[in-house]
Amino acid sequence: MRKKICFITAVPGTAKSFLSDHINALRKEYDVFYVSNEQEASKVDVPNDGYFSADIHRGISLINDLRSVHQLYRIFREERFDVVHSVSPKAGLLTAIAAWLAGIKHRVHIFTGQVWATRKGFMRWLLKTMDKVIARLDNHILVDGKTQRAFLEKEGVLRKGKADVFGEGSICGVNTHRFVPNLDLREAERQSIGIEDNALVFLFMGRLNHDKGIGELYAAYDRLAAEYKDVYLLLVGTDEENYISKLPQYSNINNSNFFYYGATPTPEKVLNAGDVFVLPTYREGFGTSVLEAACMGLPSITSDAYGVLDASVEGETGLRCKVGDVDSLYDCMSYFCEHLDMVKIMGNKSRERILSDFAGERLTEYWVDFYNSLLSN
Repeated sequence: MRKKICFITAVPGTAKSFLSDHINALRKEYDVFYVSNEQEASKVDVPNDGYFSADIHRGISLINDLRSVHQLYRIFREERFDVVHSVSPKAGLLTAIAAWLAGIKHRVHIFTGQVWATRKGFMRWLLKTMDKVIARLDNHILVDGKTQRAFLEKEGVLRKGKADVFGEGSICGVNTHRFVPNLDLREAERQSIGIEDNALVFLFMGRLNHDKGIGELYAAYDRLAAEYKDVYLLLVGTDEENYISKLPQYSNINNSNFFYYGATPTPEKVLNAGDVFVLPTYREGFGTSVLEAACMGLPSITSDAYGVLDASVEGETGLRCKVGDVDSLYDCMSYFCEHLDMVKIMGNKSRERILSDFAGERLTEYWVDFYNSLLSN
């Protein structure tokens, strides 16, 4: 009789982005089920052997959360999964409580970033306490990066030595067959946007909000554009906090050296248009976007926030600025303007590192080995 694994996320998009390849590999040996807040199974584009819906909401609501715990408890009691595995903070908390109450033998959670890292006061305490509850109730803890694990241990969320990191880190690695440099696509993307051939393109990909360091990026680039004429800033992602409307505040950022691409389902296409990837984040679980850009042969500029430190090697595959520091971000950007040869040199090393340590197939092997060991008895 095949053993049963159940993955739980708040929204299907999380599982589709990070778990699909792992689930497909695990289904060769196990029955893999999936739970999210999507009510209609037909809308869930995640491989599974059975789907269940539960009202998992990201916001905090005692009544809704108790209802969710009850729903998950009933699912776990009826299905008697051998393992339940949660991803994302809210799903992790509700799953940990319900699975512990239901007597599930193997309760797994993977930490992929802490929303409380940049909070203060009561909300920091509350959100941090939620992560502590997960760490206490679940008996198998994974973290998608070594510096994130060290941070969680330092903050008292994890007991030292309790959590595992697969390989060099990352929850899913990079699809190295999808993220491949393509000179024809590079030319086409640049032409469609209106970028000159000789422009040095700094590319940001992610959610446009304070925690990603967009304010610092604007300020540093505004200074850079005043001093270097052949530079270009390309922003890709959802404008969560209306940052595009703030552009008129920066006199040196204009239609000739800036473009807002918006969100895209095909990041590998637009990444071809870039030269240097920039992520001056305040917090990060790991930095999957940095890995994807590196696989495309782009060096990176990242902040020295925990988590994202694992995504690059300073001085080899990219440079690091200080969190929230416009001057150090400007220094990193101007370095590449002054040393164009390093764009290519660091970019090549970036791609080599991804192919060696972060290929998606390698990460999937770690996941399968983990489950084979867990369920061998």
